[in-house]
Amino acid sequence: MRGPVAFIRRAVQSRRGVNIADSALNNMAQEGHDDYCLQSYSYRFSPTLLEGRVAFITGGGSGIGFRIAELFMRHGCDTVIASRNLGKLEDAAEQLTKATGRKCLTYQLDVRKYDQICDVVKTLLKNFQRIDILINAAAGNFPVPCCLPLTKGIQNRCVLHDPCITRLLLDIDTVGTFSVTRAVYDLCFKEQGGGVVINITATLHYTGTVLQVHAGSAKAAVDAMTRHLAVEWGPQGVRVNSIAPGPIAGTEGMRRLGGATSAAREFLQQQIPLQRLGTRTDIAEAALYLASDLSSYVTGSVLVVDGGAWMTSGMDLDTMANIHSKL
Repeated sequence: MRGPVAFIRRAVQSRRGVNIADSALNNMAQEGHDDYCLQSYSYRFSPTLLEGRVAFITGGGSGIGFRIAELFMRHGCDTVIASRNLGKLEDAAEQLTKATGRKCLTYQLDVRKYDQICDVVKTLLKNFQRIDILINAAAGNFPVPCCLPLTKGIQNRCVLHDPCITRLLLDIDTVGTFSVTRAVYDLCFKEQGGGVVINITATLHYTGTVLQVHAGSAKAAVDAMTRHLAVEWGPQGVRVNSIAPGPIAGTEGMRRLGGATSAAREFLQQQIPLQRLGTRTDIAEAALYLASDLSSYVTGSVLVVDGGAWMTSGMDLDTMANIHSKL
């Protein structure tokens, strides 16, 4: 049994006594990709763009969060990366420090646990005395049908949707993002007189996407949160923005949502106006802009970095079936 639908089948058919959502989350962590620093990097901004600043990055041990940490460090920023997998974090921090020469601390963190978040932020502040930038990149996703049966060529279509899966995504992506942001504001930004928050969201909810009602709803809520907090905290010097990535090569999200083979990736690229997949560096450089003084008059915005994909690449059942036929 292959593909993302098979992954969900394994998750929802977990053995008796095991929480379905936790099983799905553990499977997701075990199937991640390795992350490596860039062998070389050509600077588009000044290498001192973030000199002397400190960034706290949830989900910083892998994927987009890892590349953001790397580019921030290459531009003079010290970082703290956090996620559930301490082993992956420690490996990532070792690579990042070796590649950039900057300090990178690690903290094991489940963004669903507010007390744990506060403890991590307090410990971070003891080490660095400040947080200038918060990146909310912790997230989860896997395709889940909202109802049965799925038709039009989706393999293994009789997969149950369990409310625990939807709650899991909302707890991580939406509630987790708010909890971390609120803790950093209360414990640091409020007294410090400002800071920058960047939320990593998605474009799933712009046109509607099959198998993504849970993730799309969670990200839509984060986009709304971005605007509300920008208005409420602007007078305190806090800027809040979002980055909405499109199809990004080499990420777990791309693998899960259909880009696991060269044929599937080629099909996806043909649907994108710029005719290519994005890279993690594309997203990290957008984050550099929003984290720096270059965007000092930008708040409450969602920066879409997707090559125009959301306008042309609607994921209906026919498109999804076409992708899965190439897996």
